[in-house]
Amino acid sequence: MLPTLVIRTLRTADKRCIAKFAWNFGVKGMLSVEQFKRRIKRGEYFPPFLYLSIINSCNLRCQGCWVDVEEKDAIDLDTLNRTITDAKRHGNVFFGILGGEPFMHPELLDLLAAHRDCYFQLFTNGQFITEKVAARLRELGNATPLVSIEGREITSDQRRGKKDVFDKTMRGLEHCLRARLLTGVATSVCQSNMDELLTEQWLRELIQRGVHYVWYHTYRPVGPKMNPQLALRPDQLVRVRKFVVEARAKMPIAIIDAYYGHDGQALCPMATGVSHHVSPRGDIEPCPIIQFAVENVRDSRGVFETMRQSAYLRDFRELSARATRGCVVLERPDLVKELVRKHGARDTTARGTAMEELETMQPRFSQWLPGEEVPEKHWLYRLAKRFWFSDFGAYRNGRHDAASKARELKSKLAPALVTANTGARGEVFVP
Repeated sequence: MLPTLVIRTLRTADKRCIAKFAWNFGVKGMLSVEQFKRRIKRGEYFPPFLYLSIINSCNLRCQGCWVDVEEKDAIDLDTLNRTITDAKRHGNVFFGILGGEPFMHPELLDLLAAHRDCYFQLFTNGQFITEKVAARLRELGNATPLVSIEGREITSDQRRGKKDVFDKTMRGLEHCLRARLLTGVATSVCQSNMDELLTEQWLRELIQRGVHYVWYHTYRPVGPKMNPQLALRPDQLVRVRKFVVEARAKMPIAIIDAYYGHDGQALCPMATGVSHHVSPRGDIEPCPIIQFAVENVRDSRGVFETMRQSAYLRDFRELSARATRGCVVLERPDLVKELVRKHGARDTTARGTAMEELETMQPRFSQWLPGEEVPEKHWLYRLAKRFWFSDFGAYRNGRHDAASKARELKSKLAPALVTANTGARGEVFVP
């Protein structure tokens, strides 16, 4: 699997893109994680990977999206440059660029050009990636487009609220591949698309097209139109995890996940401190789906000191780690409300209804399902995760005994769990 993937990448990707990935993301990224580990030992937290949503606007209207896509909020280039430059001073080199649709930001390519010593992952629907844009990305070499595909033709139109979405996205994907960019495909796995895209047939199709990696992440029902009917049942969450682990071991395409360690134990990147999020208004949030903040990147201290000294972010990490190895928003929205009120955090949405949305959420299962752990099979993924993407000791002092967790959830949340988490054969799953 691995030799075939390496050979295929060398044949299909531009050498500058490969070199930038290997040095900026690979070598420098590992050093960034090592600095993060040293900070943890001193009791300091600043994430090695920072995610920036640079604009709200989007040309699609996806089911379950929590972004105010009708708004025109965007972080200006000067603020973005200051934020990234400050983070670089402390060892950071990798930045995820999100939206809305990031290619609707008029200065996106200028941002990439200003930081050629960094590496950027661009979360995009691909529809604004023309041949000219792809050529510029190849010239820069320091960014990888991660193209979101949410189903085949019919499913894509339903999920994304427009017509001809699949074909338009595939045209953007093809422009990336023809330009020999290191290119990925992301899928938010849900009820409507898992049978179409969580398959070896789909992976073989992507390999044939020249795609280098995929990212499967599970749908999270949040936001103003959270569509809980799309959320996966616990048995389906296990199915996703098993598919990813098995496909990694035999398919010549890299497969990313962000919610499990090398031993199959669930983790949350926010709770471990490995990543936090900046909104299109510059607000510093624990993660993209927690739309409440106390601080902003425009604060005079700079992003490093602001995050390092934030009691709000610290409390979110610590309380989340004590409560669950999964997603605290999905499993314990009551704790999220508690922390927001404790710190007087402001609603960072344009719609101003984030608290009302949180109050209507019913607890449901996320990636943490004790007893269903699926360890990594491939030695390289197992090694890489063990040293550079683990829980970093975040759960060491947490209460994660399955029996006590089950008793707690049954007593506090039993009615909601019965409604939201009924399995394929009618069982109620309690982690």
